[in-house]
Amino acid sequence: MKNKKPVKNRSFFFLISFLFLTTLLSIKTLKKVDIQDIRIYGSQLFSQNDLVNNSSLELPIRLIFIKTNLLEKELKQNLSLKNVSLNRELFPFGLKVIINTTTPIAYGERIFNDEKILGFIDKDGIFINKQNVEENNLKKLTIQVFGWKEEFKKILSEIFIALEDYEFEIVKITFSADGFLTVEEKHLKTIFLGSKPNLINYQLQIMNNLKNEFKKNSFSNKIDNIDLTNPNKPKIKVFKP
Repeated sequence: MKNKKPVKNRSFFFLISFLFLTTLLSIKTLKKVDIQDIRIYGSQLFSQNDLVNNSSLELPIRLIFIKTNLLEKELKQNLSLKNVSLNRELFPFGLKVIINTTTPIAYGERIFNDEKILGFIDKDGIFINKQNVEENNLKKLTIQVFGWKEEFKKILSEIFIALEDYEFEIVKITFSADGFLTVEEKHLKTIFLGSKPNLINYQLQIMNNLKNEFKKNSFSNKIDNIDLTNPNKPKIKVFKP
């Protein structure tokens, strides 16, 4: 009988503690998040206002109602991020944002509403606005891309992959308004690839073969342009003396 009272006291203490903690958590989750409650990690490039202005987040908003998955998709798309993670936190209270920026590998230019927009391109062919790139990621960019459009991302990605596997050195990639692709290689000069994206990998292979073949006899010094729109029948134009 003597042991029952301490047991009851402990049970009552745990019950009170549980109720207090539950109440505190409920209050915290219903508390409204404002802009000063957003904490950003991983990059100093973006501010709290940048996150709000580039997403559907409307402040103040109760913590429990923040749709983190939706906001992650919006911010990744609108800020050209490699990855972004949003977490609702009670202690300290607020929204924790972890940003992983992408690394550009080429200068880029796109046309939007008849206006030229300068920026950069990453290895996946994604266009990045200038203000969304950290300066320390701009070293040693030697490629320029002109005429970027959303539908050209896959082709660009395949070209960038080929640059790692092959020996040619592309310095310029140009898409015309109707999607005709032209590239400039350091030694092969201007190369016409045309408007058939399904041929790009084969065309890049032919380019590499030509580069290796011409290297043996210094023939590339005589080249004006190469037409690979039909990769099975390359047409090589040389300078006339």
